[in-house]
Amino acid sequence: MVPPEVTVLDRGRVMADRSFVVDGTSVATASNREPDHEYEEYVVWNLLIETPERTILWDTGSHPEAGEGYWPAPLYEAFAHVDAADHTLEGDLAAAGYALDYIDAVVMSHLHLDHAGGLVNFAGTDVPIYVHREELPYAYYSARTTEGSIAYLASDFDHDLNWEIVHGDSYHLAEGVELLHLPGHTPGLMGALIERAGDPLLVVGDEAYVEANYAGQSMATSLLWSNAAWRESLARCRDIERETGAEILLGHDLSVFESVV
Repeated sequence: MVPPEVTVLDRGRVMADRSFVVDGTSVATASNREPDHEYEEYVVWNLLIETPERTILWDTGSHPEAGEGYWPAPLYEAFAHVDAADHTLEGDLAAAGYALDYIDAVVMSHLHLDHAGGLVNFAGTDVPIYVHREELPYAYYSARTTEGSIAYLASDFDHDLNWEIVHGDSYHLAEGVELLHLPGHTPGLMGALIERAGDPLLVVGDEAYVEANYAGQSMATSLLWSNAAWRESLARCRDIERETGAEILLGHDLSVFESVV
């Protein structure tokens, strides 16, 4: 087997209160009714996965006009992608030596607005867009009704796209690339186990925004579709890490991202 090669793309920075990311961070108590808030920097990233079969893009990042009114104001107030305008998908691919037409397939870990904002680049093409069976209907349900999650924008994914639906708990995408269904953050969240040469990479993604989540502290309720499913998925990731010795890539933890890069 020729092992996959992985290139990590830095797609910019999001600023947010840590209490969104780690539940209970800034909880008032009887003795401390005005706790300090930690306003922190988080990373947005994509992957390029080169296999003998094809070049795969993992996620597409935020829309470059996120801070110019494309994202609804309440969402941008909570999670400000402060440099989205400097991180177009085409520009960040070019910086890594790639072009849009090099991409043979796209995997969407999920369809939240900081992951699906670049899908428009593949509208009207035959590039397959892999998404889990549980994610796509929930995204439309959320974006087109007042129920579900507010983190989906129909304008991100309601295009003429060549959807490829992933079913089940795991899916063999290419040689050395296994997609993993990790529901919890969303119903159709996917991670991956990538068998790099001598150094497997476990893409945990938004199953754990930061290391504290991976250690067992959940995200705020607003970021979880199901806490019970999240805990089951977390246990699965930890089991895979123990079995494979894989390096971990978390959803938005800047220090973990910098160690993988």
